[in-house]
Amino acid sequence: MAGLPRAGSTLLSTLLNQNPRIYSGPSSPILGAMYTAHENFIGNELYTGYPKPDAANKIVGSIIDNWYYDIEKPVVIDKNRAWCARVPFIEGYIKQEAKIIVPVRRIDEILASILTMIKRNPFKDGQPRINFVDEYLVKNNIPINDETRCKHLLNPDGIIWESLNATKVGVDEGHGDKFHYVDYNDLVTDPQGQLNEIYEFLGEDSFPHSFDNLSNQHREDDITTYGLGDMHEVHSKLEKTSSDPSTVLPSSIIELYNSNKKNLEFWDDYQVVSNLSQTQIIAPQTKNENTYNLFSQ
Repeated sequence: MAGLPRAGSTLLSTLLNQNPRIYSGPSSPILGAMYTAHENFIGNELYTGYPKPDAANKIVGSIIDNWYYDIEKPVVIDKNRAWCARVPFIEGYIKQEAKIIVPVRRIDEILASILTMIKRNPFKDGQPRINFVDEYLVKNNIPINDETRCKHLLNPDGIIWESLNATKVGVDEGHGDKFHYVDYNDLVTDPQGQLNEIYEFLGEDSFPHSFDNLSNQHREDDITTYGLGDMHEVHSKLEKTSSDPSTVLPSSIIELYNSNKKNLEFWDDYQVVSNLSQTQIIAPQTKNENTYNLFSQ
């Protein structure tokens, strides 16, 4: 699972965990660990001097199995927002067909959700950190206000930009047919229908879900990690509670969003194109650091 922040990935994991065949946990460090090992082999002169590609492939590919050694369910969904940009890691190292669930949402709603969350989580003495957005602004000597918060989130180093960029990388590299988009608003209004589509995408039988008395079984330490105590909280009843973005966002950000909506929400116009080539990795390869401009010039 990849996708955008505040787009329902935690809610979706909570619902999927009702299915006894499925484990869907919090964001995991697996992809980062795989990437670090991959990069180590590329840059290690000892490996360059005596390469063992089969051994390298086996080491990198085994990381995910070892992380989930204690999970006995037949379907495990690993969550990391960068998976869309690393499809070859799935098919080359893990040796499975890539199937990535991609929660998405209107970008103005995501911005409004993050701002609302920041304001209901003011910093208190004794907390290990302030919220991750304001922390970035402080470290870079940028004034803290709603406009600078949104601009940070939408530009490189911001969580929205990074998530959008990772998804766009995967699409532009020809892997978009392996993504299944789940729009947050569709999930809230027709949860069983959206889950049925996910099961079809995964090749799993449908499962009847309950949408009351919901609880996130795999809570992260949000205060320590993000400086926001309820970032991954799930409401007990499935319903949309967020405010209209027009009542939350500065007018300059609304204008920025409206002028870049097509670029930002590119999945709305995306047509699935079959990828006829088979993606493979034969030992660690050189890295591709392509990034994409998501805003109008």
